[in-house]
Amino acid sequence: MSRVDTMMAPETTQANAGELSPEVLYDKCMVLARNLWWAWHPEVVNLFRDLDPIRWRQLDHNPIALLHEFTPERLAARASEMVLYSRINYAVRRLKEYMSTQPPWGATNTGILGGRPVAYFSAEFGLHESLPIYSGGLGVLSGDHIKSASGLGIPLVAIGLFYGQGYFRQHLDEDDYQREEYQDTKVENTPLEPALGKDGKPITIQIDTRSGQIFAKVWHVHVGRVSLYLLDSNVEGNKPEDRELTSRLYGGDERTRIRQELLLGVGGVKALRALGINPGVYHLNEGHSAFGSLEVIREYMHDDGMSFDDALREVAQKSVFTTHTPVPAGHDRFDGSLVEEHLGPLRDQLGISYEQLMGLGRVEPQNENESFCMTVVGLKLTRRANAVSALHGHVSRRMWAHLWPWRVEEEIPIGHITNGVHIPSWLAWQMNQLYDRHFPADWMDKMGEAKAWENIYTVDPGELWETHNALKNLMLQFVRRRVSRQCRRRGESEEAVETARNLLDPGALTIGFARRFATYKRASLLLYDIDRLFDLLNDKDRPIQIVFAGKAHPKDEPGKQFIQRIAQTRRDHRFNNRLVYVEDYDINVCRHLIHGVDVWLNNPRRPLEASGTSGQKVVLNGGLNMSVLDGWWAEAYNGKNGFAIGDGRTHVSDEVMDRRDAESLYSVLEEQVVPMFYDRDDDGLPHKWIDFMMNSIATLAWRFSAHRMVMDYTRACYVPAAGGLSCDMDVQ
Repeated sequence: MSRVDTMMAPETTQANAGELSPEVLYDKCMVLARNLWWAWHPEVVNLFRDLDPIRWRQLDHNPIALLHEFTPERLAARASEMVLYSRINYAVRRLKEYMSTQPPWGATNTGILGGRPVAYFSAEFGLHESLPIYSGGLGVLSGDHIKSASGLGIPLVAIGLFYGQGYFRQHLDEDDYQREEYQDTKVENTPLEPALGKDGKPITIQIDTRSGQIFAKVWHVHVGRVSLYLLDSNVEGNKPEDRELTSRLYGGDERTRIRQELLLGVGGVKALRALGINPGVYHLNEGHSAFGSLEVIREYMHDDGMSFDDALREVAQKSVFTTHTPVPAGHDRFDGSLVEEHLGPLRDQLGISYEQLMGLGRVEPQNENESFCMTVVGLKLTRRANAVSALHGHVSRRMWAHLWPWRVEEEIPIGHITNGVHIPSWLAWQMNQLYDRHFPADWMDKMGEAKAWENIYTVDPGELWETHNALKNLMLQFVRRRVSRQCRRRGESEEAVETARNLLDPGALTIGFARRFATYKRASLLLYDIDRLFDLLNDKDRPIQIVFAGKAHPKDEPGKQFIQRIAQTRRDHRFNNRLVYVEDYDINVCRHLIHGVDVWLNNPRRPLEASGTSGQKVVLNGGLNMSVLDGWWAEAYNGKNGFAIGDGRTHVSDEVMDRRDAESLYSVLEEQVVPMFYDRDDDGLPHKWIDFMMNSIATLAWRFSAHRMVMDYTRACYVPAAGGLSCDMDVQ
């Protein structure tokens, strides 16, 4: 029996739930906490919160850490006090039912995968703030991907790395300059369990390099129906530097990076073999895991006696590669000495020369001056490659056209599947309740279909507006708490702390900007014409206010300067505290902001935004997008579901382009956004604005959902890669 089955025997009802022993009750709560299924079920989240709301917030919403502060007896007393017994039993029953069934979509569309699942590789997974093994968009996208695979019932396992210190915690010092702090994650407070091999013992894998062996243990995380396996190099037998290899996400030099990617790719394939998992499809999410294809080729040669060329063709046929980076400098490249040091022993087993190996990672195989590119080897060793939006598909085909010099650009074999977001993870509970009242009972089972969302037009405009304003107030309370805490940590005056506690006006148009502070995302574009911005912020009758959040990479000095410039506006009385910066952007901060903002601002330098997903989360909760026509917004905007900055044109001069886009940004705010928001009827309702909200939800929520995205991957990539019927990849 599974742990869930054990906890459900014998079955308990509300009538006899009080007779449960404290130990059984405690175990039931821990079963819920150890499957991240709870993270996208608000009734279970609320259950944990009700145990101790203050500690729940202080512990980053970590149910395992919270339960560790309870004895079984104290937990039983609290459950009795809060009348939680029946809620706990109901949640455990729901988890049991969820784990024991396969949804109709998966049962109908994934039969060929059967006992040979998709193996999904990614360098990071953003599943919840309590498991900090992500930095931003790529990780959250990976997390949403496997959550939707779980919800749809797609046979899939995921492979990543366990970063003991995760990404950094961000604090701004007295000069508003970003400082990074790394904290050790307590494994005992995570849902990680040792992954066991066929012999029932914990798995350890080893990788041979020219400079010695690298060892890693494997952790198992339950994400609904999906198993996520994380490799951890902090084990005995490794050199001290290798024990630190998986300490930090995107930390260290090139040698650290290639060793991490060797561990993810080659180590991940070895872990699957040790687990007895024989994938039918390999999905490489970005180039970080591309070394894994070479290890699979080695397996085919060893197990089936194939030649290298035959094994390469076989592996490429069953492999899928997704590229997320439209910037040439964003693709990992390594020099030949690093490649030979780390891939040399594997190259020997493959029976290929150094020149052949390097050629796999070069656009021009014979060019000895060209380094080894992970994206190039990913594209060469897979037969199905995709970008993550329609525009990104065009950019990627142009960027990598030299790999297929005999083809015209339109025939370059890189399609696109536009990213989406996992709706249950990002939908506010209050909006969920509203949808439940007006949508068909099974709408959540059809969240990736357009028809389910047309019911938004049956909602009373006043009800939708009041729900949005309730979420906005909750968001403002969160921002005030965070900013006042920032002031207190920096030792600022009580007056400053008190001012922070009363920041922002619930009635003012509130704009959110939160993302990685890479320079091409132009976080400071709003400050381009400071006098014009002052006029917008301080309009007596129609003011706006802006909430910023985001991290710059520790080595990105220009990005840090963007943050400093924005954060220092708090010292300028002319801003009247209408521009706020929230530290330490993570899933939790994102969740609060996307639930409550009126407008989500995105102004990257086109066409450098591959997709973007934060604005898709805003759609679900009634916020409107105002964005450059780049990434997903280039295919989402229809003139009645949000606002466009610019007309989709670019300029060879960044300076000219920034000036154009800044002018458009201010004009759109002055002429469209602000008037529409403040145009109210006698009941205080902005009817045209609410129409835009409804149009946004109806036209975009289904289309940019992770369920739709994963269904597209299944039909266009997974099933044909496994040997089923092919489908056109440019499906969305």
